[in-house]
Amino acid sequence: MARVLIADDDTDIRELVAFKLTNDGHEVTAVEDGLRALQAIREQTVDLALLDIRMPEMSGLDVCRTLRAAAETAALPILLITARSQEGDIEAGFAAGADDYITKPFSPRELSRRVEAVLIRAGR
Repeated sequence: MARVLIADDDTDIRELVAFKLTNDGHEVTAVEDGLRALQAIREQTVDLALLDIRMPEMSGLDVCRTLRAAAETAALPILLITARSQEGDIEAGFAAGADDYITKPFSPRELSRRVEAVLIRAGR
């Protein structure tokens, strides 16, 4: 399966997502903020990044923009997971370069299907 990076400052959400994706057969790395997400992506190859928008140190939107701006990560599939559900928030997520956007709360089954869909579209 895929190597997935999860960045979320909420321990419960991070652990739930990691548990679900690990059970789906993915190899998961989980970190608690945007700076650690960038560091992890520089240190290891990942097939998909799942980013919370509101995180300390660096937001998920800023991480997304940074990844899109670098040639080596410009094509990395990115899925934003956030409690921000207003139309403007969703537009900002896609404008930053996200491939998909999931609002909290979400069902673990929906998360699995969206992860699979993004990976398929990316050919990974």
